[in-house]
Amino acid sequence: MLSKTQVKYIQSLFHKKFRDELGHYVVEGPKMVEEAIRERPQDLLHVYAREGWVTGTNLHGIRIEEIGDHEMKKISSLVTPAPALAVLRKPAWTMPERFSGLTLVLDAIQDPGNLGTIIRTADWFGVRNLLCGEGTVDCFNPKVVQASMGSLFRTEVFYTDIRDTLLHHPGVPVLASSLEGSPLEKGERWEDAFLVIGNESTGIRPEIRDMATRRLLIPRSGGAESLNAAVAAGILLYALTT
Repeated sequence: MLSKTQVKYIQSLFHKKFRDELGHYVVEGPKMVEEAIRERPQDLLHVYAREGWVTGTNLHGIRIEEIGDHEMKKISSLVTPAPALAVLRKPAWTMPERFSGLTLVLDAIQDPGNLGTIIRTADWFGVRNLLCGEGTVDCFNPKVVQASMGSLFRTEVFYTDIRDTLLHHPGVPVLASSLEGSPLEKGERWEDAFLVIGNESTGIRPEIRDMATRRLLIPRSGGAESLNAAVAAGILLYALTT
């Protein structure tokens, strides 16, 4: 049975202030908890599950505390609580001095669903590092974690001053998603590059856009005015990695 202190502690992790102070975050759902057990066992602090969930689950020696439906509702952020929830320690990511390969740069991505989907898409295409600029939502926000579908366990997300970081890598091309750019040409490849995706409504800030080596346009055939940021990131990642 969960104590009031435990319930209050878990509930506090749905707020950025306390995630930052404690260095912990929450993962919900059977698939997500199983991935956390498999991918980040060293970061697991607590795993809670409704009775019967552990049957058929490979726990890798992790201790599960069984709780009732009423208790799960108290500690869940979901409208319909999932049968499993875990609390993890934030990973100790260290920003590399130099980035190699394709690095995704996110300029003020504010929607949690977009950021989670972008993390998941980056993982699909083998992009390990993501740089998040000022105004980008916290990657440990429960909605971001949920939308990432476990990919947060396999990528590294750094919050930084984008302009300063790009200036620190003068030899690495900067590719910017832009309606004023031109499509990738056949055979055009960039082995090491930063790919910048801008804010959902205002796009890439001028001071970042002006640093672009190449502005990339996604060709349009229909009448839509713009693309969702996560969709745009997926299309460009496909074009640049396949």
